[in-house]
Amino acid sequence: MNQSYFAQISKFVLAATSVAIFSPIASASATSGFSTIVAQISDNSTGQQLLADKKVETRSRTTTIERQTITTESRSSSVSRKGKKTGFSLAIWEPSGNLSEVIARISVKSKGSKGYLKERFLGDYKYKIKQKAKFAKGLKASDRIVVRLYDVQNRFIGYSEFECLSANTTVNLVLSAKPTEYQVVRTVYGVDADQNGTIDAGTTTYDYFTQVSDQRVSFLSSSQTFQGSQFQVEGLSTIPGTSVYPVSFTQGEYALVRQSFVSVFSSDLAEALQATPGSLVQVIEVSDNSSYDVSQMLMNYRQVGMSRALQVGFSDVSTNYWAKDFIAELASMEILEGFPDGTFRPDAPVTRAQFAAMLRKAFAKGKVRQAIAFKDVSTQYWAYNAISEVYQMGFLNAVIGKGFNPSQSLSRLDILVALAQGLNYKTSSSTDTILSVYSDATTIRSEYRSLIAALTQRGIVVNYPNVNLLNVERVATRSEVSALLYQALSSTGQVANISSQYVVGQQQQQVAVEEQTETSTEGVKPRRHCNQGIGNGSEGCDPGNSSPHGGSNDEGGRTPGNK
Repeated sequence: MNQSYFAQISKFVLAATSVAIFSPIASASATSGFSTIVAQISDNSTGQQLLADKKVETRSRTTTIERQTITTESRSSSVSRKGKKTGFSLAIWEPSGNLSEVIARISVKSKGSKGYLKERFLGDYKYKIKQKAKFAKGLKASDRIVVRLYDVQNRFIGYSEFECLSANTTVNLVLSAKPTEYQVVRTVYGVDADQNGTIDAGTTTYDYFTQVSDQRVSFLSSSQTFQGSQFQVEGLSTIPGTSVYPVSFTQGEYALVRQSFVSVFSSDLAEALQATPGSLVQVIEVSDNSSYDVSQMLMNYRQVGMSRALQVGFSDVSTNYWAKDFIAELASMEILEGFPDGTFRPDAPVTRAQFAAMLRKAFAKGKVRQAIAFKDVSTQYWAYNAISEVYQMGFLNAVIGKGFNPSQSLSRLDILVALAQGLNYKTSSSTDTILSVYSDATTIRSEYRSLIAALTQRGIVVNYPNVNLLNVERVATRSEVSALLYQALSSTGQVANISSQYVVGQQQQQVAVEEQTETSTEGVKPRRHCNQGIGNGSEGCDPGNSSPHGGSNDEGGRTPGNK
């Protein structure tokens, strides 16, 4: 292959005073009558880890909190920065000086097409007080980051949750003077597009308190039920009289402030989220200017960092199966599901309806065209919503006579063209030169050659078993679609790259292409094994030819009733 068309991947550079005694807050804040300010977020706006030797005993903890009565006020701020990547820097403070180190257990609840996905573990990080670390890649605006705090004796001392913004976010967590007694955390964060460690002028500063009592979290209306001065840090804004929350924390189905039940721990959490720090995975020592690749950490911890309710290992996907890691990661992201009998069926075909269901879960894109009424897709059809939405996003076209043909199996060319068109990928290089890597390049129809070249240039094309054979007319299998879909996500910077000899051009390192769609496009260096360092074990997953748990509207991509 001519390597002149594959540039070296660009290196992603990641780059309160006196002790006060205050009374328990949860019940007092419920009747305090203080209002909460809600700030509207505008849409314009790695070290290798090893499993510890010890086993972990987990337990279920469910509790409730009192309902708070609050009023909300909407405030808008522009947080958009064109071309900026979503990520966050996290600093931890304890102004009284009673603590010198703290362990931050970090996890993410990704925003999906139907709400938030199950919480995934990102690691345990030992901070010195006042230290800061950066977390980037694999995040998008509206994802929620959860931080559980422990002292170095592994005693739980606090909880916070914040929302990723559309540009880089700087986050400060401030602990109370006696965190083991009063598990209160002040959270202060906002847009830091230039990544200088301070919240940008003219943007909203979110500032609120959380308190844990009996394993339940209260998102407080204000700091006025206790002496808040101990949470004041030089350089941070003065503590507001009323809490300032993102609007999603107080309004809608996923509000936290209005919830009567926010549990710190639950029985379906990932094993790593229930374990004592250091007992299951090694605690990461944060050094000055540490930076971490979120997408990589998700892969590193996949074996122990996912909800117990998710299945990513399948009886017919062996540990050395060529597409195992592609499949497992998509299953862990809840894009794909397996079959009730525990299989994946990697060689089964994929229909247009099933692929639509996958695309809907994988990509959050704006509409580029108006919906049409497909004559062969009724409003009662299991994939009606998915088909309508991905059509509007530009991924799949109508067939002759305004039909969709939902049960038609897709060829490899169909999959590739849909991805290229939906992501609006183009190439400015020589199409013929790029396609010369394929020994069957002449079989690609002229109207599709530039699209296939654009995908090739971005490292999206995966060919098994012969990396140089495109086989455009062959019916695409579930495993092939999994690999292609995952690589498409990787091209947008949402997930880490998976090293595979079957990814075209991976050994030459793909071009890092500037985004041409609403989603950021970013090259990622290949790695050896996605679960490297955390043990081995059968992992697999479940591409979208499957039904959702407990429902007949099979938006997971499998025909309802298939066994």
